[in-house]
Amino acid sequence: MTPLGPFDLANQNRYFNPWPELAGEPGAVVMAFPVEGWAGSAAVVLRQRGDEVDVQVEAPAGIADDAAGQALAAISLDVDGRPWPEIGGRTPWLGELQRRHGFLRPTMFHSPYEAAAAFVIGHRISIVQTRRIRARMAEEIGETIEVAGERFAAFPDPESILGVRHVDGVADAKVERLHGVARAALDGLLDRAHLRSIPEAEALAELQTIAGIGPFFADAILYRGVGVPTGTTHDPMTLEGVQRAFDLPAVPTPAEADRLTGAWQPLRMWALVLLHLAVREEHGREGVRAGAAPRPSRRPRG
Repeated sequence: MTPLGPFDLANQNRYFNPWPELAGEPGAVVMAFPVEGWAGSAAVVLRQRGDEVDVQVEAPAGIADDAAGQALAAISLDVDGRPWPEIGGRTPWLGELQRRHGFLRPTMFHSPYEAAAAFVIGHRISIVQTRRIRARMAEEIGETIEVAGERFAAFPDPESILGVRHVDGVADAKVERLHGVARAALDGLLDRAHLRSIPEAEALAELQTIAGIGPFFADAILYRGVGVPTGTTHDPMTLEGVQRAFDLPAVPTPAEADRLTGAWQPLRMWALVLLHLAVREEHGREGVRAGAAPRPSRRPRG
């Protein structure tokens, strides 16, 4: 496929906890995940050759096309990025960030289901603990797919999660909430196409009907699991980023931030992701621990 707008796979995979690459082929990015519709799991290998991205799918024929689409969505290649450079021209600080980070696009979870499961598992524990638990669940419960002699484990699909009664390191109450996430996925509530087809406020309200999913996690699922590019969040890091981008004397109110960031449509969330990166970098230079913000975990994103 040909990306619409600037795209650099190697640069893209440097951020947001990178996907693994094939041991014998550096630069070949591998994603393993359960495919929406839940008829099986897939491994997708992405390779960039010039302006083209090759998509290799290891999956049963009936789900191969869906798997390819899901992988492209996870790296924001399902979105027309041609307006992205021009959007940066509207705000000099944003444009400088784009150039510094190679016109980076947001990286998503493989599905809203995986995003919801990750946030339930990770509630009140560290990111490192969460990654280890998810990786162990993938190895022990998920489907394993072989690519070029290497084995890649996908996060368990919803049916597999419903069969789990205990997970080491996960409170039993969280396991019950994981069951609720799995049922929501099977019922279509966590379907990416469905959540993109309805107004954002309605999607956020639907997500919050799932036990354990409050406003913060609903935002994270919609914008980093579904991949709605037009949305916005009002967490402290976003507001600080808007303050820096527009050189404001004080942190803006949510209404002020919405008004100012309207200049970044139709890819406002892409810009906010870059602002999060910039704020984290600045905090790191200052020796200050950055606040939490929605972002995917490393492995397994599948």
